[in-house]
Amino acid sequence: MARLILAILLASGAMFADSKVIAVNVDGVERHAVVYSPRKTAAKAPLIFVFHGAGDTAANFSGAALERAWPQAVVVYMQGLPREGSYGPGGYWQTENGQTGDRDLKFLDAALAQIRTSRPIDDARVYAMGFSNGAKFVYLLWAERPNLFAALGPVAGQHAPSLRITVPKPLIHVAGEQDHQNDIELQKGSIEMARRVNGATEKGAPCGKHCAQYAAVSDSMGAPVMTVLHPGAHVYPSETIVRFFKRFSGTAALP
Repeated sequence: MARLILAILLASGAMFADSKVIAVNVDGVERHAVVYSPRKTAAKAPLIFVFHGAGDTAANFSGAALERAWPQAVVVYMQGLPREGSYGPGGYWQTENGQTGDRDLKFLDAALAQIRTSRPIDDARVYAMGFSNGAKFVYLLWAERPNLFAALGPVAGQHAPSLRITVPKPLIHVAGEQDHQNDIELQKGSIEMARRVNGATEKGAPCGKHCAQYAAVSDSMGAPVMTVLHPGAHVYPSETIVRFFKRFSGTAALP
């Protein structure tokens, strides 16, 4: 199975001069990711981790093309592992602490360590975007690795009720009103949780089509929440997410 996944990822990466597949060992299992790097940069690069939906692959989800929206960033499309008893290269992500031996949290840590050895990374500009099952993993990352990320972008997914999220963090949540895979009301519940944690309790201000931004009552103790609640279903507007990420370095908003 691992060889099949790697072959698919290599086939995808071979089409682009600035992409490669990395492999890391996690508890004796070889894990893979497709990494897009800027061809030329003289400074430390921003870093975006991207997590596909359930049953998908990193190679396929690289079609989200966040590297095109932010050419100066290193973009890492992480490959999940199949569920027990499932077939094919499609992978899944844990959604709660302790599931599957925390294999995916460990994968993130190992991939980050390897990437840091290969090129300069701006540790104040590390981000995570996830779609569907990947969005649920992003919420887990908020709970378990909050100090790693400058901002987070879950799309079409919600947090597990067991998560304890306490550290304010800039967040953009994208959801479709016609989403029949992850209930829109559960996603709205995650948005309300995010607003409470971030202290973003003020009335939302319009920020574009279907977009609202909720500012933190105190910038020193909170963080903003942006929502894009569109009339569609499962979609991911990469450029909108990247524009949001670009505004944040560490916990401070950039002009």
